[in-house]
Amino acid sequence: MIKCIAVDDEPLALEIIEDFIKKVPFLTLAGKFENAAKALRFLQDEPVDLVFLDIKMPDITGIEFLKSLKYPPLVVFTTAYGEYALDGFDLDVVDYLLKPVPFDRFLKAASKAHEYLLANQQKTMDARSVADYIFIKTEYKIIKINLEDILFIEALKDYTKIYTPFQPVLTLRSLKSFETKLPADKFIRVHRSYLVSLNKINSVEKNTVMIANQPIPISDGYRDRFYDVINRNS
Repeated sequence: MIKCIAVDDEPLALEIIEDFIKKVPFLTLAGKFENAAKALRFLQDEPVDLVFLDIKMPDITGIEFLKSLKYPPLVVFTTAYGEYALDGFDLDVVDYLLKPVPFDRFLKAASKAHEYLLANQQKTMDARSVADYIFIKTEYKIIKINLEDILFIEALKDYTKIYTPFQPVLTLRSLKSFETKLPADKFIRVHRSYLVSLNKINSVEKNTVMIANQPIPISDGYRDRFYDVINRNS
């Protein structure tokens, strides 16, 4: 199911979109809003997969709304003004619907979003099917480390230290190389010097992550992304 919301300052247009959503079996309506500011507040607590978004609204336009989102969901623009189409596609939206929207055209846009999300899920599954271990060159040998054993990784100037329940492993590799190599659904950067395993986090308090009784700082540059991932999985 695709969790979606509708945002439009025209009550009639909002009712039509709501009715269309109910007719599509793979869509579920999480909320509808005549006020863009209320929709923004809703998204802070309730992430969704798709937004049907009017462009020309008072106070906040649909374009401004989309640009204000750090990690935007998929968006289908709806508007009575055809001249906004180019702006919409420049923002990489899924589709652009011109009012009055016929149901067959709405269904086509919803199907495009569905196909995109399915492709994304497949990519995630493919990523999870890759090897669950890495080989690390350390001193005069190469050792195998299971991803499940990694607690966190710390950058130390020219070296990087991998912490496991057994013993730390020091290697001449950058933290960035590990961030690129390790699956993004299992490891996240919380600081310029730390990459942590999401599975190994015991607790989070303010600007600190606790893993195996070790406090790890969360820096300002990584805080928003970190809490976005945590909130999506809570």
